[in-house]
Amino acid sequence: MRFIVNNKEVFASTGGQSFDINKPIIIFVHGSGLSHITWVLQTRYFAFHGYSVLSIDLPGHGYSEGPSLKSMEVMGDWIADVIDASGIKEVSLVGHSQGCLVTMETASRYPNKVKSLSLMGGGGAIPMNPELLDLAEKGDPKAVDLMMDWAHGPAGHFGGHAVPGLHHINIGGTIVLNGSVKDALGVDFRACNNYKNGFEAAKKIKCPTLNILGEYDRMIPVKEGKKLADNITNSEVVIIPKCGHMILLEQADQALAILKKFITTNHPTNQLN
Repeated sequence: MRFIVNNKEVFASTGGQSFDINKPIIIFVHGSGLSHITWVLQTRYFAFHGYSVLSIDLPGHGYSEGPSLKSMEVMGDWIADVIDASGIKEVSLVGHSQGCLVTMETASRYPNKVKSLSLMGGGGAIPMNPELLDLAEKGDPKAVDLMMDWAHGPAGHFGGHAVPGLHHINIGGTIVLNGSVKDALGVDFRACNNYKNGFEAAKKIKCPTLNILGEYDRMIPVKEGKKLADNITNSEVVIIPKCGHMILLEQADQALAILKKFITTNHPTNQLN
């Protein structure tokens, strides 16, 4: 699905079903340098079970027109613009990694637009390794290799992936082939490194909030995810064992089951199965 936001073309996957504004709506927001494809399993499930979904490509990512946005605050406002441009009154937001920071900003700034908030690998900040940041800003493909190795837990480095075609090597290759290391990943990493408002934003969030954490996450350790949740009034934490930061891919089935229970409870649809 393509539409216009702030005079720029935006792409969003609708999970294989036509977008229907009369259904409960979920917007999925990807992590640094990535795109809508990381949410393919989750979006398809909800699209075929009573929801309308928009798995957004942030500006400068995937099929959305650039340039990439340079701060979490601006990205959070942009998601609110997406909601308005789509004619939506309220949504459930789902974010992964950087997408957690973005959706937290949206939920804290526009509480009347957000019905529920689901975070995967959510922390109050994502400080970047200086060497990794430098490589990404120079457009060096090594930045992608380092990110993918660090982001995945032990199981994520082996075959048998639950989501066909989304083994971490394939995802990294997509970033390189798209030529988006410098203009997307580099910009995203700088925005993550500069972001200092996470815990203040968390304190302003009023909607039910879920934070799904990976036991072996090295980017957002469990203690940091719990610290974030402690600052959100109506929040819960679920920890997935033996899982790294790429929760939505490494333990796709478990993550979907947890997400399904939370969203159907807090933003129900008439279709139960």
